[in-house]
Amino acid sequence: MNVRPTADADVVDGQEDSGRKDSPVAKTADSEPWKRVPLCRLAHFLLGLVILPSSLGGHIHAQAPADAARYAVSYVEVMPSARAAALAAFKPYRDTSRREDGYVRFDLLEQVGRPGHFAIVELWKDQKAFDAHGMAAHAKQLRDRLQSIRLSDYDQRPYKALTVAAATAVGSGQALHVVAHVDTVGGGQTDAPGLLTRLAEASRTEQGCLRFDVLQHTMRANHFTVIEIWSSRKALDAHAAAPHTRQYRDTLQPMSGSPLDERLYKSVELGAREALLERAPRDQQS
Repeated sequence: MNVRPTADADVVDGQEDSGRKDSPVAKTADSEPWKRVPLCRLAHFLLGLVILPSSLGGHIHAQAPADAARYAVSYVEVMPSARAAALAAFKPYRDTSRREDGYVRFDLLEQVGRPGHFAIVELWKDQKAFDAHGMAAHAKQLRDRLQSIRLSDYDQRPYKALTVAAATAVGSGQALHVVAHVDTVGGGQTDAPGLLTRLAEASRTEQGCLRFDVLQHTMRANHFTVIEIWSSRKALDAHAAAPHTRQYRDTLQPMSGSPLDERLYKSVELGAREALLERAPRDQQS
């Protein structure tokens, strides 16, 4: 069937459709070439656009922070003799949290050389999920169980992402975690986000860097927490001596509101199977 537009009517196979004088010019397959592309090919093309970036490069690549995501970094110290009791309290808390809507990640860390000094890093999908978690019975039960053995209050701090990167290979038992708290004063409140972002971008290119994320306090914009994972002590020492690290510290010093609080941790596994599940995508867990 041949279709050709006329000035004031549609003509189909030489027959005028006089009842459609005001209709738009008839469209052909040639006027909308995308209609000739099979849907399966279009789907494969779009999928390729998603997959291709993941196959390029060997460094950690920064991701645009999901503005809705919420982090919680908590600190608690318990009596060294009560370490086992603390772990027994953390495990059901972690397991139950994993089943909540909006749960993304849970990391339990213990300070190197200081048994019973823990840091808990949690990631929740959004503020709603984080708030619901805070009201959950198992969240209250954790604090109740720690109450009689703690040496300090359960200090939980809420954050949003300033700059985060895609997860890389899981660190071995030799991996070292660093949690650093940074607060700035004066003009540093404006300059600090850029300074920390540049540090993160440079550090992610280093050999042995498994994670380098910078979080910003949700209520105090001049407070930040830096979370790092290094494959070994050698990699961490090389990072400390790197030119961009030294430049960062020199620039930070005059704008810092307190001495840099940097603590070294090791990951605490709450069971081998649970550790593997913890690092698997949420929809693959059983």
